Amino acid sequence: MVQFGQDGIARSIIAAIKAQIHSGAYRPGDRLPSSRAFAAEWGASRTTVTAAYNQLNAEGYLIIRQGARAIVAPGLERASGEVPIPTASPRNLSALARRLLAMPSPPEAQPARVADFRYGDLSGADFPVLAWRRASNKAILRRGARLHYGDPQGSLALRNALQTYLWRARGISCTPDQTVIVNGSQQGLDLCARLLLDPGDAFVIENPGYPLARNVFAAAGGIAAPVAVDADGLRTDLLPQAHLACVTPSHQFPLGGVLSATRRRSLLAWATATGAYIIEDDYDGEYRHDIAPIPPLQTLDAESVIYAGTFSKTLSPTLRLGYLVVPTSLRRAFCEAKRLTDRHAPTLEQDVLADLLASGAYERHVRSIRRKNAERRQVLLQALADHLGSRVTVAGADTGLHVVAWMNGITAEREPEIIAAARAAGIGLYPVSPLYDPGEPQPGNAGFILGYAGLDTEALRRGVAVLATVLAKHR
Repeated sequence: MVQFGQDGIARSIIAAIKAQIHSGAYRPGDRLPSSRAFAAEWGASRTTVTAAYNQLNAEGYLIIRQGARAIVAPGLERASGEVPIPTASPRNLSALARRLLAMPSPPEAQPARVADFRYGDLSGADFPVLAWRRASNKAILRRGARLHYGDPQGSLALRNALQTYLWRARGISCTPDQTVIVNGSQQGLDLCARLLLDPGDAFVIENPGYPLARNVFAAAGGIAAPVAVDADGLRTDLLPQAHLACVTPSHQFPLGGVLSATRRRSLLAWATATGAYIIEDDYDGEYRHDIAPIPPLQTLDAESVIYAGTFSKTLSPTLRLGYLVVPTSLRRAFCEAKRLTDRHAPTLEQDVLADLLASGAYERHVRSIRRKNAERRQVLLQALADHLGSRVTVAGADTGLHVVAWMNGITAEREPEIIAAARAAGIGLYPVSPLYDPGEPQPGNAGFILGYAGLDTEALRRGVAVLATVLAKHR
């Protein structure tokens, strides 16, 4: 291809000639002006025009012969009566694409000037900048003489560090070979969906539950079997026949229940009896406030449970790194699927995380943000008690980074108007209702998920105060 440097005139000439050919102003066989005449018309040098003509010749738009003017190449004429018609819908889509397009689009994020209670956000001030910078510099300086593709299963250094960390922090006994590093836990769920479900297979999903988990299994063609939850987590007495179950046993999303010991054993017995796998999404397992850490399901049955962990709730949701601990029998399938998906997760970030884990800096950071978020939680709960009192019932406050606030005396049908009024007052508010399966019973009262990890204590106080004012107008 001809390189034009900073000269945009040649590119403009090329675009103009192409447009005239496509519109029919120039037809196949027509002669173009000489390079001298075209240069005079455009106020450009002949060298620039000649370069443009040569580029069009290389692309097949023109035919250039020595000593003759350039002519338009054959085969570019428009068919008689041909008029470009905008395509109303994409053609030849796969069943997967059609299922994706049938899913509701998420609402557009809008800034909230007072307080945004969006769950999943973290405070930028909490990120361990100095520790991350030191580990990044070390990782960059350690780069090898050759840059090459990595292991699709993930950096061995990171998997070794995770093995030690998971044993200390969560009581999980696993080998590095059981760990697969993924681009966030969402990719881990997607790999599970594609490897464990065929179209028409049933999957158990909590109701209410995490919508992106439900959607990823439905996109693979799975048929959702929603199972209700209560204060003790998933109702295991309602489990149907299915190929897999995706659960959040340590902190049910969004209602916050912890799966009881009895139900844990019941769920594992169901998996054994049906041959199903359990996907344990431990999305915020590092955060326990008023209770001791709950051992993961994986510690009870490592061959039935796929454990999904993430760094999104401890470091940053923008850091797209997570991990799966898979049964040994599934290791090769997950490794090959990861290889075909994206070869491997980013190696620099893996090296940085490995250093943070091995040095103890990650655990020191987790202890620090656990204290900070415990303070934010206490401020939020106190503000809700002070401003709303008996008008609100709070659920799921013992663990995690969000609570659910049920509005006593306000029906769920009024959620949209409350959200709109809160937005106008500078508050970002997010309802619980969309997380329920539309074909199942819906909550009677309005409920909102209040994430607090992305806000400072003053914003939490002001946010609840403004929210109370809004709610007072919608009783």
